Amino acid sequence: MLELLDKNKLPKHIAIIMDGNGRWAKERGKDRLYGHQHGVLSVRDVVEGCAEIGIQYLTLYAFSTENWNRPENEVNALMELLVSTIRKEAETLQKNGVRLNVIGDIDTLPKQCIEELHEAIEMTSQNTRLNLVLALSYSAKWEILQACKKIANDVKNDTLHLDQINDNTFKQYLTTVNIPDPELLIRTSGEYRISNFLLYQIAYAELYFTNTHWPDFRKENLVEALLNYQNRERRFGKISEQLK
Repeated sequence: MLELLDKNKLPKHIAIIMDGNGRWAKERGKDRLYGHQHGVLSVRDVVEGCAEIGIQYLTLYAFSTENWNRPENEVNALMELLVSTIRKEAETLQKNGVRLNVIGDIDTLPKQCIEELHEAIEMTSQNTRLNLVLALSYSAKWEILQACKKIANDVKNDTLHLDQINDNTFKQYLTTVNIPDPELLIRTSGEYRISNFLLYQIAYAELYFTNTHWPDFRKENLVEALLNYQNRERRFGKISEQLK
């Protein structure tokens, strides 16, 4: 299916809400952690697929601020899985030219997790083939609120003036500064929600929903989403005739 893609019409940035690990595991009579473990295989496959296709940025919604409200044993297991996965995958990312970055309220993560993240980020900092962004302990509302507080503080300290605040200024205060807005947002597992993810950045993103649970999502599913994206007309408020 790769040959069907128009390499001139690829999105620069894809964002994915990885949903359905728990339901996938339940359908197989397993606990939720079993689903999360198999979801890691999908992450590996999709990252590899994006690098092969030529996508420049991939953001994965790995853990939201709301996920802290899940049962303690699941949260602890997820954090342990995150630590072990980063440790195992860091060298693979390095070999494949993938640069790792993280957005979110990182200070709320366990100390060991933060240390593993910093090591992986440093190890891959010079890579340019694909930028992989993990959204961890992330919430769009939290991000926007933090940006507003920083702007208010700079206005108070006279380092920023009200007439300087515009879209470009605001973006400089977001965790995604220097990262282009996603053109395509994918959500797996048949749910039709944004779930507090990149609310400011996806203002003009194309939304793609699939019933496939995340542990079953592979490169082929990624290509299907891209083909769907390439068949859409992106007008940004204009009419079709203007684009022609």
